[in-house]
Amino acid sequence: MSEHMKLYEVFIRSRRGLDHKHVGSLHAEDPAQALEYARDVYTRRSEGVSIWVVNSSDIVASQEGDCESFYDPLDDKPYRHATHYELPDEVNSM
Repeated sequence: MSEHMKLYEVFIRSRRGLDHKHVGSLHAEDPAQALEYARDVYTRRSEGVSIWVVNSSDIVASQEGDCESFYDPLDDKPYRHATHYELPDEVNSM
């Protein structure tokens, strides 16, 4: 493999109105080539209507092990949850 190859993550939207889903990874020299490879590899049977390719090095994500420290601070802010607010009787159908 060439040293110019980068790792790309591939996301496919199977139908209009649905979310893109991660389907795999591939190596390519540039985004245009990655898009072509993704089309050839991941949509052979017309499975998708839209393809995204994202350079893996551009993705920033939280880690599962950091879940408590990453999300727990939200627990002390009850006003961010709809259950914190009381609705007037006129709106009781929500």
